[in-house]
Amino acid sequence: MLRNHHLSAPRFPTVLAQHRPAPEARRLVRRRLLVLALNLVTMAALIAGMAAILSHGGLLVAEWVMLAAFAVTLPWLTIGLWNAIIGFALDLRHGARAAEVVAPAIGRIRGGEPVAARVALVMPLRNEDPAEALDRFQAIQADLGSTPWAGRFDFHVLSDTDCPETALREEALVARWRQAAPGVAIAYRRRSDNAGFKAGNIAEFVHRTQGDYDYFLPLDADSTMGADTILRMVRIMEASPEIGMLQSLVTGLPSQSFFTRAFQFGMRHGMRSYTLGSAWWQGDCGPNWGHNVLIRMTPFGDHCMLPVLPGRGPLSGHILSHDQVEAVLMRRAGYEVRVLAEESESHEENPPSLVDFIRRDLRWCQGNMQYFRLLGLPGLKPLSRLQLYLAIQMYLAAPAWMAFIFLGAGLAAWPQQFSGVSIWLGLGFFALLMSINLAPKLMGLGQILARRNRASAYGGRARVVAGGLAEILFSMLIAPAVALATTRFMAGLAFGRRVGWPAQQRSRARLTWGEAARTLWPQTAVGVALAAWLAALAPWALWFAAPFLLSLTGAIPVAVISTWPGLGAWSRSVGLFDIPEDRQPEPPAAPRGVVETAA
Repeated sequence: MLRNHHLSAPRFPTVLAQHRPAPEARRLVRRRLLVLALNLVTMAALIAGMAAILSHGGLLVAEWVMLAAFAVTLPWLTIGLWNAIIGFALDLRHGARAAEVVAPAIGRIRGGEPVAARVALVMPLRNEDPAEALDRFQAIQADLGSTPWAGRFDFHVLSDTDCPETALREEALVARWRQAAPGVAIAYRRRSDNAGFKAGNIAEFVHRTQGDYDYFLPLDADSTMGADTILRMVRIMEASPEIGMLQSLVTGLPSQSFFTRAFQFGMRHGMRSYTLGSAWWQGDCGPNWGHNVLIRMTPFGDHCMLPVLPGRGPLSGHILSHDQVEAVLMRRAGYEVRVLAEESESHEENPPSLVDFIRRDLRWCQGNMQYFRLLGLPGLKPLSRLQLYLAIQMYLAAPAWMAFIFLGAGLAAWPQQFSGVSIWLGLGFFALLMSINLAPKLMGLGQILARRNRASAYGGRARVVAGGLAEILFSMLIAPAVALATTRFMAGLAFGRRVGWPAQQRSRARLTWGEAARTLWPQTAVGVALAAWLAALAPWALWFAAPFLLSLTGAIPVAVISTWPGLGAWSRSVGLFDIPEDRQPEPPAAPRGVVETAA
């Protein structure tokens, strides 16, 4: 059972003062003040620009609300802009050493050092396809088994599965894995309930085995890591007793689906410069994404157990988005949380369709809204509170964006409010906002295009540019549909709606029209209604609203068509959205024996 975390300020000696030099601490303060200033100035300039556009003819009450909604969308937008610019600049200046610049602990190792620590690799499962998940886990074990340090690693399958048939398959596959790997410590434990969800599953494991391991490395059922990356992380942690969590940069695995290929192509480039830039100023207050992260066992067990939020509403009970809370508690305990801001053999699979992405995102949304109740936790670092707020604000931006658009559509019925606004001013400001929004992806693409050897790993610069343009258009096509889904869900939270922790759909042959319609019909209905409103009262505004209307009215066909096997096969045949792993003879996480043995 998940134990309650004491909400009072902890009492323990800090380890940071013993290990972090004063010059580094001062550098972090200067960096954070600079980033704060850049974001505040940018937000103020954008708010002033929007106010100038809306103030023609006087500011109506609706326009004041629009301006407030616009302001709510900005923090996440400007943080992304400056993180991306900083990351791009660091990469241009330092190249392969950029990750070491933002995490000096990397420079303490040279590779090849002996590994003395005991490490547990853990994979929580809940009604997943056990063959696919355990194939990945066995692949990691086989890779580590080829190194001299194989004996330092144990493997734990932590099942919360409540489907008897799936549980029997898990047990059978683990038994066959043990037979195929004699001498390897492979444990299987199934809980009788899902208390605390994934965090509760891991908490139970930590309390049960805390004295047995120095570190543990949680994996999702769709994630995998290479031995070289794991050993590199262990060596950094062994050389850096001040680090409590070391998060790897996770990238997507090769995929068959057009949707997933486009999604992971954009995510990979968007995360590259963004993560490097954020690590530059976050420093010892880095992120935890809940998987592919190496964690120091004892402080995690002593200080990172999550509170159970009192009450009965959707923001009460066990915390769904556990990862960042664990990070801020680890930091509160005096340990650093660092990110290894470099691409390596750390991978995950991404959702196979728009519908699956939205379902996963809504669970994260509810979990992040629970952070409202954690902002006042005593003893947190100021930056930790900011991180919790930004995690909330990431989802608040969606309903704010929707409110801005729908209020603007309502005002379109009074064209005199816009008659004094230059069309070129409006288009220019829109282009500026889109450029800021796309900055992480553009900077990430720029990192690849700036170096020929990097571009060649993606098939050349022309293919990188083509993939980047296609992905940006595709993401612009689906973004309003996702934002409307988030807005509807957040409105439902106010009336007690909540989600649990269902099994994720990690692979599918294709999305059916019926399933797409059941999930996305509100997008279609809103899109048609808004188009009819504008056509009747402000037909001139249809030109400006066309991208937004196309996303909503076309959500169902876009969701279905983007999973068509033929479209995915075409994108693979022409190399559209190729990532370096697509061009390797054997991609990571290829099945290595569990399925074949089980058969």
